[in-house]
Amino acid sequence: MIKKVLFVSDHGDPLAKLGGKQAGGQNNYVKQLALALEDKGVQVDVVTHWCEDSAPRIEKFGKSCRVIRIEAGYKGFVSKNEMHSMLSAFYDEMKDALPLDTYDIVHTHYWLSGLIGLRLKEEFNLPFVHTSHSLGWAKEEATGIEDDTRTQAETVILQKANQVLATTNSEKHLIKKQVNSPSPINVIPIGVDEVFRVRGSRTHIRKKLGYSSPLFVFAGRLEETKGIFTLLNAFKLLAEKTSETSRPRLVLAGGEPDAIDPVTKLPKNHKIKKALRGIEEHVEFLGPKSQEELALLFNSATATIVPSFYESFGMVAAEAQACGSPVIASSVGGLKNVVQDGVTGLLVETRNAVDLAVAMEVISVNSLLAQRLSRQAVEVAQKDFNWKSISDRVLKMYEVVNNEQRNPFVSNRSGRNISR
Repeated sequence: MIKKVLFVSDHGDPLAKLGGKQAGGQNNYVKQLALALEDKGVQVDVVTHWCEDSAPRIEKFGKSCRVIRIEAGYKGFVSKNEMHSMLSAFYDEMKDALPLDTYDIVHTHYWLSGLIGLRLKEEFNLPFVHTSHSLGWAKEEATGIEDDTRTQAETVILQKANQVLATTNSEKHLIKKQVNSPSPINVIPIGVDEVFRVRGSRTHIRKKLGYSSPLFVFAGRLEETKGIFTLLNAFKLLAEKTSETSRPRLVLAGGEPDAIDPVTKLPKNHKIKKALRGIEEHVEFLGPKSQEELALLFNSATATIVPSFYESFGMVAAEAQACGSPVIASSVGGLKNVVQDGVTGLLVETRNAVDLAVAMEVISVNSLLAQRLSRQAVEVAQKDFNWKSISDRVLKMYEVVNNEQRNPFVSNRSGRNISR
């Protein structure tokens, strides 16, 4: 029986404020899954890099969950690209800080943490489950940037983990395409926090927040791979087709607080400022927002836009749908599974500003379509993105892996012996 679980999320502190550097879907997933497992009597410790020097070394959340922060030679923000060189120091300090033999199972998040999982399995015989959150092959396809170190590491992790937890069928198919003889893959979606729910009349909430209709919302990092420039170009096309009085509004949440000019309330980034020319009066940048604030934004939106170049899952899309917001998303990666085209939102060609502008116009002028998508989005979210049922499945998976580790000659459900 699983009583104590170690999460390794070296670059994703679950208590970091969302929307900032390296603080997005993975952080939230780790936190919410830990809390959902806690409700089932499981104690979860999360080990992560000490990225915020003002944060305590050990911090509780929920009733018994803990974050244990590891300095690994440097306390303060370290980019994912730099963290690979710190893994040996991270591992050694983690061994000193934690009673590793007391954990029943390890769940690693992202490939850097997966390398830690490999060492824990080799040295302590701890079984580990791995969730990629994003895959190097998907990033390479979207950006054209090769990272041989990452893809070689991911290949080994996905072959040697006791179980791989993929969050969408698209992710599972990509792993099977790229990795020879991968570990057994279990597809379990991501859940959404209960704060993301319908709050009442969309029109009333929109007016309460000071917005008019139509209102489009974006939540995420202000980066090219998140589709920020595609979105601004699409909004400009849409704005040019409407009169000044009926022009839509675009609200963007996310990015670093110091990335927004306190006087103009616009980003300091020159490329973004250039893309904004002509539409500045109709676009608002809010900076990082809390879960509660994001939920209100989604509740007020005519549609939430997720124009990413790649997404392993697409948590923003799931959260928005739970709030009754139709989602317009790129037809890539996990978004193709999370957003049901014509049912909970609309899928558009990635990097295609014209296609995105057309979809935004369709939802903004067709209230019956918007209402139908909204209603169906809530129904799908309540069925598919419920943490209680998701954590049931995850815990059952842990128990199977743990039993197989203790009984290495018992074959798993895929018919392969994990002692290979």
